[in-house]
Parts: sequence; structure tokens; C-alpha cells
Amino acid sequence: MRIRSSEITPRPLYLRRRDFLALGAAGAGALLLSRAAGAAASEHGQKLPAVKPGQPSTDEKKTPFEDITHYNNFYEFGIDKDDPARHAGKLRTRPWTVKVEGECAKPKTFDIDELIKLPLEERVYRLRCVEAWSMVIPWDGFPLGELLKKVEPTSRAKYVAFETAVQPENMPGVGGFNAIPFPYLEGLRIDEAMHPLALLAVGIYGEELPKQDGAPIRLVVPWKYGFKSAKSIVKIRLQETQPKTTWAQYAGGTEYGFYANVNPEVDHPRWSQAKERRIGELFRRPTLKFNGYEEQVAKLYAGMDLRKFF
Repeated sequence: MRIRSSEITPRPLYLRRRDFLALGAAGAGALLLSRAAGAAASEHGQKLPAVKPGQPSTDEKKTPFEDITHYNNFYEFGIDKDDPARHAGKLRTRPWTVKVEGECAKPKTFDIDELIKLPLEERVYRLRCVEAWSMVIPWDGFPLGELLKKVEPTSRAKYVAFETAVQPENMPGVGGFNAIPFPYLEGLRIDEAMHPLALLAVGIYGEELPKQDGAPIRLVVPWKYGFKSAKSIVKIRLQETQPKTTWAQYAGGTEYGFYANVNPEVDHPRWSQAKERRIGELFRRPTLKFNGYEEQVAKLYAGMDLRKFF
């Protein structure tokens, strides 16, 4: 079954994107779409030192390395799922720093090699894309809250804004669409950012993060749709006001909300969110509220209308 790009991508973008085969019962040839995308096998990165098992982690079957690295959205490298694997090798990841600033007592710029030496743990999280496909990924990293504590947020820090790298000479998608505003911007409420599940990932499968998956450091917020998890982060800013986000600016506030919590009861304007396609599986499975992390995070949204604050 063919799914038109107009049913998956943001409305302004699908006009520039060629149709692609979505995983479907009638499309058996697309069952392992990422492996069939035509990209070469991904290079493995250096082993990370002393990664310990972390909790909570799901015991679901992990998505294979090749699928994780060949089927993703990273529009700085192109608009098709295999573009990141084909083009991200040009990404320059050294030297690399992450500047943490804003409403904090001790702003600081961290070197990536300093961050990699922090105590790392493996977190096996579900990843649910807003496009209704999903994976299970063994991330290696440390809680975002641990980094924020180092800069001592003030009482005025109500939100956390994220800004990602822009390397026009190495990112063929930057400036290529005349539409998406780069750098990519995302944000969280401070209580979301400090939640133990929110992770800064520097690797997968015990190795340094592949470039197409957001090297050298990315955000992972497992109860939210994947577009909230900014890749290749260069700046984190604590602030009093809700930050602007790329998709809100690009597609308007009706399709991609600030909260972006996974919710099978709240459909995207152009498709249902009730079910999802796990990469590597033939049949759709029911989507879990908060992506299966409801017990841990639902209290963050007590009393909120999740249809209004989507």
C-alpha cells in the first residue's frame, strides 16, 4: 500500500518530496524499508567507555543497528529517509562544544569529549515518530537533568531551548528547501527537561552516536514524538518564556504542537495516531499513550487538556 508523502510529511514539505513506500501489508517489499533504501552499510563508531545498564529500559526487541542508521529524519541532510545515511558522513563533529546559558547561575560551555567521560548508561527506549512508525533503540547517554544541574538553573528558568548545528558546506539540506528554517530549534518545559527519562544520548549499541542519528550529542525524550528530540545539539538555553520551535514556525501550530506527547487519542490533522508500524514488522500495533511511559510522566500533565496542549 502506498502512502503519499502528503499524508506523512508536513504539508509544505511534501510538495518537494518524492513519494515513498510506507510499510504496509500490501507492500511486503517495504517490510525492511530502511535496509532497502540503497544506502551503504553504516560505519560503526568507537566504543564508549564503561556504559552501564540503566533503568528504566524496555525489554522489547531492539531495532537492528542498520535499521536505526538507515531510516530516519534529519532534514539538514535531505528529505528522504535514506538521505542522512548517504550524506551525514560529511558532518564535522570535532571540535564540538555545547553552550549552556540563560537563566542559570553558572553558564558553561562543555566540550563533547568532556561530556562523553560522564557516567554513561544504556537506556533502551521506544522511539515513536509522528509519522506513525516506531523503533526500539538502545541509547547510551546521561540524564539531561544532570547537565542542567551543573549550571544551576534559577527560579526564572521555566523552559529549556535547544539549538542544533548548521554546517551548510556539509549539510546539503540546509538552504535547499527554501522553507525549513535552520538551525533546528526545539524546547521543553523545565520539569520535562529535569525528568529522569529525558536523556542526552552520545551513542547507541555501546558505540559513539552515528552521524545520521544526531552525532555527537542529541536529545531523547521517549514519551514524545521523535521530532522533539533535537539532533547534533550546540546550544541549550534556560529561559522564562516558551521557546520557538522549528515545526511550529514551519508548519504552523495546527500540525505539530509544542508538547508533542505521544497520544493515540489525538490524531494528526492528516492521519490517525491510534496505531504505528514498528520498523521490521508487517502489521501495525496499537500506539501506547505517552509511548508506554504513562506511569512515569502522566503527572507532569495533570489537569491539562491534552487535545488543546498537543
